[in-house]
Amino acid sequence: MKITFYGHASLGIEVGGKHIIVDPFITGNPQASAIDINTLRADYILLTHAHSDHVLDVESIANRTQATIISNAEIASYYAKSGFKAHPMNHGGSWNFDFGKVKYVNAVHSSSFPDGSYGGNPGGFVIECEHKNIYIAGDTALTMDMKLIPMRTKLDLAILPIGNNFTMDVEDAIIASDFLDCDKILGYHFDTFGYIEINHEQAIKKFFDKGKDLMLLEIGASIEL
Repeated sequence: MKITFYGHASLGIEVGGKHIIVDPFITGNPQASAIDINTLRADYILLTHAHSDHVLDVESIANRTQATIISNAEIASYYAKSGFKAHPMNHGGSWNFDFGKVKYVNAVHSSSFPDGSYGGNPGGFVIECEHKNIYIAGDTALTMDMKLIPMRTKLDLAILPIGNNFTMDVEDAIIASDFLDCDKILGYHFDTFGYIEINHEQAIKKFFDKGKDLMLLEIGASIEL
């Protein structure tokens, strides 16, 4: 499994010969100006919620790639009405796709489209593939529901927001990693706006002091699991 950071909360995942894009907000992010969305491959687009900083580039990418949009029922319906391929889910449900099993899990946040349409309840994704399992938290506060995830799935990586103000901060993300029984963390949803700027060295040290590994990727950089 290869995971690429496209800035903010946008990710690319390559697994089982399939390409997945998560929460594409690229053209609106000056920090991600080196990323050309017209070169991105996508068989699926996963959306945690409907805020503009997570869905801005959905239609451009889906029009070009014919990707299937996977999200909650309201978001899936919103795009399906415009002719896009969509797979609706809801909290606690899972589905076996050709790249692995996806479960839609709770997130504590809000969700509405830029045009004011209802975006359903926000969520995160647990993705179980043949050899690696990951959790993409989406925008969320620290929540006790995270304790439920390792009861079913042993995680190899947790992708957590750490920017504070709109989501949990570094300290809460450390607690989240305890709840998730996962010490390998990829941080995201930081630095894009003034509200969520963080001290990178300090954040990494706080995780290290707890025996955990926080990775903060440069935009366009990748890791392999």
